[in-house]
Amino acid sequence: MGKDISIPEEIISSKIYLIRDQKVMLDRDLAELYQVETKHLKRQVRRNIERFPDDFMFELNEEEINNLRSQFGTSRWGGTRYAPMAFTEQGVAMLSSVLNSPTAIKVNIQIIRVFTKIREVLVDHLSLKLEIEQIKKKLSNHGKNIELVFSYLDELIKKKKDSEPRKQIGYKK
Repeated sequence: MGKDISIPEEIISSKIYLIRDQKVMLDRDLAELYQVETKHLKRQVRRNIERFPDDFMFELNEEEINNLRSQFGTSRWGGTRYAPMAFTEQGVAMLSSVLNSPTAIKVNIQIIRVFTKIREVLVDHLSLKLEIEQIKKKLSNHGKNIELVFSYLDELIKKKKDSEPRKQIGYKK
């Protein structure tokens, strides 16, 4: 890859998973992007474990591992011996202080930018959803108001049909 490391956003975003309602990247994917061995990445994290609280990094439990295995189609024999580590956006940022090779730093910047873009898209999506809900509420209120107007018109028409002719008052011709 040389000095100018550029990884397409699609590749990075395809390695971001939703686990425990958090957007995370797995240790093996990060190691591949950083061009280091997974065991080296894990070793550095374990040496600096105080930098990685639970909201930065967590290890997958058996159910999550089996779920991943079924998604990727790997066998029990070809899998990893240890539970994979999942890194949140903050955990990925912290990795840059643990893995400080030039490649890791450049790739890390790209990953953080992708996480930021994903967050912006989600915020835009949420605001659009809220606006649509407000429009729906207004429309449902308009529908009720129109029904009320028609019911009043029906009552007026009914009264006009049922009423007797009015006596004329004033001077008679």
